[in-house]
Amino acid sequence: MTPLADYPFEIRPLSPAEGGGYLISYPDFAECIADGETVEDAIANGRDALRATIAALQARQLPVPAPNSGGVASGKFVARVPKTVHAQLATRARAEGVSLNALVLAFIAQGLGRAEGSAKR
Repeated sequence: MTPLADYPFEIRPLSPAEGGGYLISYPDFAECIADGETVEDAIANGRDALRATIAALQARQLPVPAPNSGGVASGKFVARVPKTVHAQLATRARAEGVSLNALVLAFIAQGLGRAEGSAKR
């Protein structure tokens, strides 16, 4: 079994509105997160959560991602944007008769296409 310490993690401070403290997440496991009052607490709680996540995957005979594998890309992510940007996107989506998700996906695809075109020059 791979040592837990081999799995990379990310830590970020939680705002007072989020309860304060620190949040830890593991890029190799999309749903494995924990928190703590201090960075050290978050790491300790994160290791417990990671241990439980791996045990649950093994119990269900599902694959356990290797460290630094990036996990399984679900095709889903959450992006926080300013309320004004959200309102502009929602208005544009309504005007074009598409969902907000479809509009944002089109913008991302266009941007990636431009970036790839620029890189080939």
